[in-house]
Formats: sequence, C-alpha cells, structure tokens
Amino acid sequence: MNQLLTKIFEPVTIGAWNLRTRTAMAPMTRSFAENETGVVNDLIVEYYRKRAQDGIGLIITEGVVISPRAKGNPGVPGLYTQEQIDGWKKVTEAVHAEGGTIIAQIWHVGRASHHEIAGGLPPQAPSPIAAEGKVSRFGKPFDVPEEMTENDIAQVVNQYKQAARNAIEAGFDGVEIHGAHGYLIDQFNSDTSNKRTDRYGGDLKERLTFMKEVLNAIIDEVGADRTLIRFSAFKIDQPTYMWEDPEEAIKIFIEAFKETGVKMIHPSTMEFTKPIAKGATLHELVRRHWDGVIVGVGGFDPKTAEAALERGIIDVAAIGRPLIANPDYLKKIKQDEELVEYEAKQHLAQLV
Repeated sequence: MNQLLTKIFEPVTIGAWNLRTRTAMAPMTRSFAENETGVVNDLIVEYYRKRAQDGIGLIITEGVVISPRAKGNPGVPGLYTQEQIDGWKKVTEAVHAEGGTIIAQIWHVGRASHHEIAGGLPPQAPSPIAAEGKVSRFGKPFDVPEEMTENDIAQVVNQYKQAARNAIEAGFDGVEIHGAHGYLIDQFNSDTSNKRTDRYGGDLKERLTFMKEVLNAIIDEVGADRTLIRFSAFKIDQPTYMWEDPEEAIKIFIEAFKETGVKMIHPSTMEFTKPIAKGATLHELVRRHWDGVIVGVGGFDPKTAEAALERGIIDVAAIGRPLIANPDYLKKIKQDEELVEYEAKQHLAQLV
C-alpha cells in the first residue's frame, strides 16, 4: 500500500458534484464515435464505465461538438441531435451505476477544421486567417475560415446553450466549456487569430467578450455549480505560444470569469511543473488571483499530483494518457503497482 498518497484519494465537493477522489479524467479526443452520425457506441460506454469503476472523481468526456460545423476531426461525437443524446444516455447511466460523476466537454473547433469535415461549409472563426498545419486524423491543411458575423456569433452562442441543455437531458452532471488550445473560443481570445474591430476584437479584455457570452448563456442554462471552463495559452497550431505578460493576462481572464459568476476553472498546460513567468507555473499564477475551484492538468505523475493538492495550488488533479493505458489507474497507484506506459499506437481493444 502506498502510504505517501493521501490527498489524491480524499473525497471533495466542487460545485454541485460530490467527488469520490480529488481526481479527474482529463478530456482526450479518441474519435470513437460513428463518423457520419457523431453517435457514441458501446465501446465508448465501456471506456467510461471502467474509469468510473476505478473511482475517478470527475470524468470529463472527450470534446463533444455542438453542431456539424463545429467538427474538426473524423469520428468525434456530437450533442446536437436526439440520436446523439440517446447514445450518451447509455454512457451516463453506466458511469452513474458505478457511482461516478461525468460531465460533457462541449466544443467548437472554429478554424481548426476543413470544409470536408465541417458539413461542406468553410470553418468559422473570428477572422479569415487559416490555422497553421494540418487537420489531425485527416491530413489536409486547415481551410481559410469564414469570418463570423454578429448574427453567426449569436447563433453559435445559442448552439452552446442548446448543447448544455442536451447534456443535462443525456444525464450528464454538467458541462465543461472547451475554451482552450486554439479552438473557437480561444481564437476569439487570441491576438493572432482575432483581428476584429467590432466589440469582439481589440485588447485582451475586449477579445474575451465572446467567451463571456458563452459562459453567461451556459450558466443561465445549467447553473454555475455545474459549469467548468478550460482555458490556456497553448494552441494546437502554435504550441510555443505564450502571452506577452502571463500574469497580467491571467488577471484579465480571472476578472472575466468573476464577471460571469463561474466558480470552477481548468487552466490547461502540457507541463504542470514548467514555470511560465517569474519562476511561477501557470497554476501557481492562477492561484494567486483565484480562490475558487481549480482543476489542474499537465502531465501529472502521482507524486506531482499529490504535491500540488497538498499545497492547495489545485483542488482536483486531471489525469490524461496514463488513464488510457491504465483503466485501473487509481487502484494501481494505491497499491504502488507499476503502470503500463501509454503508447499512441496501442490497439483500441487494449484501451477500453
């Protein structure tokens, strides 16, 4: 028995969720769904059921798109048709039967797509600037997006709100808004992808307007105690991107979060222990200015997760790839057993 890990196994209440442990399953794109319909299948049901059996506190699903045009990868699930809602009901029922808590990460990729994936239409974005690189699992370069009108923006905000409503109908315990990694919300937030001159453009505070509208709509629909938002500097097409003044940028983000009344945030980085400014990590800087709930992520091992929880930098530690390779991750670290190394080419049957 591993006597050094205690904090990670504590139960905790965050928002409306009574979690069995201070752990979360990080959202990870798996592309398991039926490509044409975006409906999840029995493989996905078992995938999430097994992580719930292990005692993971909060399961955050892979990104679930809010419309056909929000899609950026083949095989990603949706949450905008009744068939998709009914498919997710099987997942939430399985997780709840194991005593787990599960929320849907609702997602619009914006410009990080291609018209052949996004329903035959050009991708949507704040400005008509193509992302750098190629579409994951598809291989073609990102399309030049169509600049969204204010009517388009209002429509997409409503699509987020409807997806949150659909998530509750599907039995989810709440939602996470994917506002990170260079996808649509983050494209509005970023000075490299948002060159607008209307109220959705300008300095960082002004560029966060779209994010705040989405947050307000979803909180109005499901409540602040069932809403989590993920944000980051990191972008899939600009992996080295960093805010010019990280602490000042974080303060502006947090001011925006406080304006909306959101209580739970999920700062995202690839390396949790890497300093980004003045010797401080992303999560340390966030904690300086935010006394609400923080879900931390960024390549945790059991020791770094335990230390971050002990110091109070985060309230919940989100685990990613180790949970793909080890459905019984918590059991193994509790018993001090060796973990299976994650390998990207592992067969799907090994991952369930």
